Amino acid sequence: MGGTLQTFVDRVVTDGRAELLSQIQRGIEKESLRIASDGTLSQRPHPGSLGSPLTHPYITTDYSEALLEFVTPVYTDIHATLDFLTRIHRHVYRNIDEEKLWVNSMPCILHGEESIPIARYGHSNIGLMKYAYRQGLSARYGRMMQTIAGIHYNFSLPNKFWELTFAGPSELGGNLRDRKSAAYFAGIRNFHRYCWLLIYLFGASPAVCRSFLQGRPHNLQELSASTYFGPAATSIRMSDLGYSNAAQAHINVSHDNLDDYIKTLIHATDTSFSEYERIGIKDDMGGYLQLNTNLLQIENEYYAVVRPKRVARSGEKPSHALRERGVEYLEVRCIDLDPFQAVGINAEQVRFLDLFLLFCLFDDSPPATKAEAEIIAGNQQAVVFSGRDSHTQLIRGAKSIGLRHWGKINCERMRPIAELLDSLHHSRDYTNTLAVQLAKLDEPELTPSARIVTELKDNNESFYEFAMRKSTEHEQHFKDLTHNSTVDRQFVEWAQTSLDDQKQIEASDDMDFDEFLNRYFTQQ
Repeated sequence: MGGTLQTFVDRVVTDGRAELLSQIQRGIEKESLRIASDGTLSQRPHPGSLGSPLTHPYITTDYSEALLEFVTPVYTDIHATLDFLTRIHRHVYRNIDEEKLWVNSMPCILHGEESIPIARYGHSNIGLMKYAYRQGLSARYGRMMQTIAGIHYNFSLPNKFWELTFAGPSELGGNLRDRKSAAYFAGIRNFHRYCWLLIYLFGASPAVCRSFLQGRPHNLQELSASTYFGPAATSIRMSDLGYSNAAQAHINVSHDNLDDYIKTLIHATDTSFSEYERIGIKDDMGGYLQLNTNLLQIENEYYAVVRPKRVARSGEKPSHALRERGVEYLEVRCIDLDPFQAVGINAEQVRFLDLFLLFCLFDDSPPATKAEAEIIAGNQQAVVFSGRDSHTQLIRGAKSIGLRHWGKINCERMRPIAELLDSLHHSRDYTNTLAVQLAKLDEPELTPSARIVTELKDNNESFYEFAMRKSTEHEQHFKDLTHNSTVDRQFVEWAQTSLDDQKQIEASDDMDFDEFLNRYFTQQ
């Protein structure tokens, strides 16, 4: 978009777009493991009283039958988003008996790969595809990695904002859909450049349970007999032990523009990989071991800190939806669960995510070179393992810069946006959250990762004991919330409707599974 952030603020105030920035559209997807009362991973199937994970709009599962995923509607009000997330938690706790929700991103206690049940979605073709895809994830990466939980933050600006932005001639060219997509891709490139700041400020996985490591090579230190940690680590979830995966180093997805993104992503879903060829597609009984032998079985297998998204129609590939209708929103995927927050995130963090994403969208964003991509990856890993070390240096351009110093520079560059948003909301909320994050850069002990390590040491707790204590506290919090019969009835209705919808899908299937997959993968 060009220019400084202050120039951007001045421009949107002058041309009448500023008010539209008060209508940021937000949604949250939050994952949580169901655990038994002793802290082990639940072996029970997804509770029927919660509805069908295939069709329920707000309560589903991710990789495992025990990995719940809560999805809020899209709101323009932060508190409405968090209130809905709270209502989901309260309802779930009324339907899982003595089980609890694990409050950390990293799991515990695990008794090997086979103790992790893969999610089931019924016997419809789409349900079988979801299961076969998860079988492939198990064969490719192991089940341990798939039990890691996180928060996805979905962000977009109202269409009216973009209509006014691109009402006249633009250097981006194309129609409104293309210009808007180009603007979101500029934001994605900057997100990659600067997401290390989010990992430092909000990383909350500095320690893991020994059962998660199970002989895997690592450089973590032993804190107790059952706990390993990084003394200055912020987010092990975002490390090679977590969602970062060596096999995907073979995938080179472009973020220069929408067309190149789709082209390179589809190339990965069409290119067979020798390691996956050795796995095979079906077992001796004809059951699927994976959907195919390609670098990516489907597009969603690509792990990324942020994704361009468009709501897809039933049975539609994400890339097809993007190509046909352009980018609709950004999905931020590098956020750990905060065990100090009942729903894993709070309003202050959401406000900073708003600031950060606007900063990324409207700061200069040249295409990234291969050399810069390597620098970006190195910066991220430095923050993951050494973010709270006062001596940690990152690379900006061709020079070294202190992590904290660069973080402060970026936060200060967000100040004009914070002041504009506060003027629109008649508050000091955004400048206050900016002050809170600047304080974390001055005092690393204020970060969630440092607070976790401090509690582990001060209380002489293992990672398991800390997480169980926080899980029990949050369980009590949700059970103490005031009963709301209207909300309860609504969730019961959604559950029943989802079960009916699943049955309808299963009854309407008119082809065998192999033909269904063939049609899905040959979409043009």
